[in-house]
Amino acid sequence: MRVTMIGSGYVGLVSGACFADFGHVVTCVDVNQAKIDALMAGEIPIFEPGLDDLVETNVRRKRLSFTTDLTESMSQTDAVFIAVGTPSRRGDGHADLSYVYAAAREIAPLIKRFTVIVTKSTVPVGTGDEVERIIKETNPDADFAVVSNPEFLREGAAINDFKRPDRIVIGTTEPRAKEVMTELYRPLFLNPAPILFTSRRTSELIKYAANAFLAVKITFINEMADLCEAVGADVQEVSRGIGLDNRIGSKFLHAGPGYGGSCFPKDTLALIKTAQDNNAPTRIVETVAAVNDQRKRAMARKVIAACNGEVRGKTIAVLGLTFKPNTDDMRDAPSLSIITALQDAGAKVVGYDPEGVEAAKTLMPDVSYAPDAYSCVKGANAVVIVTEWDEFRALDLDRVKEEMKEPVIVDLRNIYRPEDVRRRGFTYGSVGRL
Repeated sequence: MRVTMIGSGYVGLVSGACFADFGHVVTCVDVNQAKIDALMAGEIPIFEPGLDDLVETNVRRKRLSFTTDLTESMSQTDAVFIAVGTPSRRGDGHADLSYVYAAAREIAPLIKRFTVIVTKSTVPVGTGDEVERIIKETNPDADFAVVSNPEFLREGAAINDFKRPDRIVIGTTEPRAKEVMTELYRPLFLNPAPILFTSRRTSELIKYAANAFLAVKITFINEMADLCEAVGADVQEVSRGIGLDNRIGSKFLHAGPGYGGSCFPKDTLALIKTAQDNNAPTRIVETVAAVNDQRKRAMARKVIAACNGEVRGKTIAVLGLTFKPNTDDMRDAPSLSIITALQDAGAKVVGYDPEGVEAAKTLMPDVSYAPDAYSCVKGANAVVIVTEWDEFRALDLDRVKEEMKEPVIVDLRNIYRPEDVRRRGFTYGSVGRL
């Protein structure tokens, strides 16, 4: 089948490359000429393991191409995916749908035969209705169906998530649209995943409900970690003990500095606003969002406490800047709030991340950046592990101690055993453990 992907960011590029790898012919369209030129030159604008090889392979096999011109692609396409950004709107927290609606207006006059318009972007309930209205208003003769098909891609594991999904949610009741969507995902029938056909509005809400629920789990175990510290319990054992219950499950029960990234912060906020607008407030999610924001700066206070209550004039080494490993994404990363709070307390901060330094520099230009972990800790009064990159899990702790001015480690991801670190002469702090 022929697919047009509007938007060549994270979701659009990963989805387009994976559909192409299924054997479909995919054209990725973007208004950013520089991005398209870079993609045509083989330069991938984001870090996602395996994506560069996947793109290169399918470009070489002529199943994947890039352009700024939507017209040519639309003349033959079976499905058009809208995969543009929906950031939080400044001022009120609602999802900014201007890019989605602009794409709909651009698509509408180019529809020449039955075409499925698929919203892949994360959008609030009712967005598909508005996309449909825009297209009908712009081109009353258009033969089309608007479908919701939310993405469930984890940064750092997106290709595997697309090709081996837990579920595929498709929001449409139009028979021809069902046929097209079934054919698009037919390669996955060899590796069965539950395909849920539902109404468009239900599909839109599923995405937000899923992310909100995961955010609740993260925040719950973080609060349990605080309680563990207060009463002398171990949050990792609590997590394991409750996670063995199949009704609860072990995933997203890892205590840490709070959630960040491109999805959870903006999606929980958008769900809160949608619920409030419809007089069905989501009190639990409201609390989760507030608690998570407070937690990030609370982690800085944990660092200050480990430094005997004072960091003014001290050097703090921060290992891990991105919101999670295997990505260069700095959006709402806990490191941003933690570093700002440490600087407000008078500390000098040196940071290192395997992939996120360039993005971090634009957000935190007053931080010093090191080329590797050992350079980062050199002369530091304390080391803070904020992101659990694999390379931080097996640091030569004896060398780290030699490089540091004071042997203090604050492990916000609990990647080390307290007894192992303390045996080497460190003052060691973690989350929810004594």
